[in-house]
Amino acid sequence: MTAATPRRALLAVALAAAATATVPGGRSSAAGADRTARTAPVGGAATPATVDNRFWYAHGHWLAGTHHGTAAAAGDRPALRIDTPVGRTEYQDPHTGKKTTWEYATWTSPVHRSAVPATEVIASWNARTPAGTWIQIELRPAYTDGVTGPWYVMARWAAGDGDIRRTSVDGQTDGKSTVWTDTLAVDHPESGLRIRDWQLRLTLHRKPGADGGPLVWLAGAMASDVPDRFTVPASAPSSGEAHELQVPRYSQETHKGQYPEYDNGGEAWCSPTSSQMIVEYWGGRASAGALGWVDRAYEDPQVCHAARSTYDAAYKGCGNWPFNAAYAATYRGLAGVVTRLSSLADLETLVRAGIPAITSQSFRPEELTGAGYGTAGHLMTVIGFTAAGDVIANDPNSADNAAVRRVYKRAEWETIWLRTKRHNAAGKVVSGSGGICYLYAPARPGAERIAALRAVGVL
Repeated sequence: MTAATPRRALLAVALAAAATATVPGGRSSAAGADRTARTAPVGGAATPATVDNRFWYAHGHWLAGTHHGTAAAAGDRPALRIDTPVGRTEYQDPHTGKKTTWEYATWTSPVHRSAVPATEVIASWNARTPAGTWIQIELRPAYTDGVTGPWYVMARWAAGDGDIRRTSVDGQTDGKSTVWTDTLAVDHPESGLRIRDWQLRLTLHRKPGADGGPLVWLAGAMASDVPDRFTVPASAPSSGEAHELQVPRYSQETHKGQYPEYDNGGEAWCSPTSSQMIVEYWGGRASAGALGWVDRAYEDPQVCHAARSTYDAAYKGCGNWPFNAAYAATYRGLAGVVTRLSSLADLETLVRAGIPAITSQSFRPEELTGAGYGTAGHLMTVIGFTAAGDVIANDPNSADNAAVRRVYKRAEWETIWLRTKRHNAAGKVVSGSGGICYLYAPARPGAERIAALRAVGVL
């Protein structure tokens, strides 16, 4: 489980890709055509759209932005790269105190007008950062009152931790919105203020005089305005047939006490453990070299590697949602994003197309039959549905790998995942995730998977 840490109700997982026009990653064309927000069925009735996804990933997308020293690279997986650095900057890592000089180049996206005026925006990115490189992701909001906000740093990120410590930057604010770890949130949504437009800025860094540099395959964000709700109408099962994907099973609890420098050890590793399950479902394997630092006495060393590779030095945990999606995308041929979904019917659509999903939920012990625990925030992997429509989940909060597979009641599970408000054990009103989901899939999915991603509003 993830430890209770103050952060806004967040997040969204979307899946996208990066290569051709058939790759998931946002409904806009390379020229920035208008997109329509999704209206999703929940409990058989149409509901107003609450989520808008926009990602850049195709060669034309990268050409459409504003380049300062960057260029668009073509190929099987188009990317943003450094062409000619525009300058040098000194970065002092706040977590190590180390000062280093880097040369850099930047790309700024077109302005995106969200189809859903939003209370929250969460960025996602997929990138390759060899040793001696890293990237910074910034987001600038424009509000419905006509005011444009500042450039907010959403992440300073590298796949490894040898050059900089991967980090979010909490506490940034302009009095209208604030960055909370991985989410930019409007401070007072009850006022009616919303984020109308947004832009991304990517800064690519490398050691002075080096050749090459980072490659960014995908970047974008999910904007959402999910209404406050304590309960959610249960959706009807979409079929009377059972369907279950064969996803590897890993327990976070078997890593209890291991590497406490990463979020107090395995007991808090629900997010990277879930990520590792799906990475391996898609055939991703950590190399022997990547796992060489892990104690040989530890089972499933790849879970330790996932925890280290998702650790956010500012958040002091492994539960930064975009960091998990970015980690998944470091495996060859995989793409990953964060979005919100609208119902379990959405997840059934994905599972039938062979796409498992990671979901975020919080609950008291009595709210989820068979869990045997309560949590202020926990990630599970949805791998299937019974014939009655109940959820089959790989729950990493299990005693061992064999115990990971669980079946949870549909209505209970849907509520604890989709609600935005709940009462904790002390009776205090606290936040819920509002349908957060990580989606990882091939960067070049087949037609059936593209159709499923479109059906749930991700493409």
